[in-house]
Amino acid sequence: MTDNIAAGSPKSGNPSSADGYVGDPVVRAEWDNRYADRQQLWSGRPNGALVAEVAGLTPGRVLDVGCGEGADAVWLARRGWDVTALEVSGVALERAAGHARDAGVAVHRIHAALTEAALPPASFDLVSAQYPALLRTPDAAAERALLAAVAPGGVLLVVHHAGIHAQQVDDSGFDPADYVRPSMVVDALDDDWEVEVNEQRPRVAPDGGAGAHHTDDLVLRVRRLR
Repeated sequence: MTDNIAAGSPKSGNPSSADGYVGDPVVRAEWDNRYADRQQLWSGRPNGALVAEVAGLTPGRVLDVGCGEGADAVWLARRGWDVTALEVSGVALERAAGHARDAGVAVHRIHAALTEAALPPASFDLVSAQYPALLRTPDAAAERALLAAVAPGGVLLVVHHAGIHAQQVDDSGFDPADYVRPSMVVDALDDDWEVEVNEQRPRVAPDGGAGAHHTDDLVLRVRRLR
């Protein structure tokens, strides 16, 4: 079992994830500190919306954006998907690698920010972004990066907490309005895309873990036609 294929190898064509993080070091440090503060940040179980939306898809290549500690990546790999896990936190990525080893599955790792990762274009049959912390920019860089990674015929699945962007800035300075939400991805679509699901629904939340208090999801599933 291989838990990491060097991103600079001929197979992947991606920047090295072994010791060369690609992205804003401040963002990396913030997330590393958040993960290092606990032995386990999330529940360790796959996100409910992912399970529901992927159940009918034929396994292929999948990009797990913001893989965290790897629960979704491992779940996908166990079901036959060729998984690439993208994460800014090295602490989280090492935990994800350990969980993949324990499960006996292969997960390719990329230690990078989505917009800096130089992913091979149009190469993933599924791009999954579960509750992503993707910063808004005037040029919609994160939205464009998500869409660009999807192969023709493939699916982009974006899931977020309903109502979070209406919350006020907290004591740490975190402002939910600074981050991409599913409606912004919809705004970036053109005629090459078909919206299959765009709705708010009750969240199937794993027990425990950060974020377990959220009750509703925004679920966007779009398919690239060409």
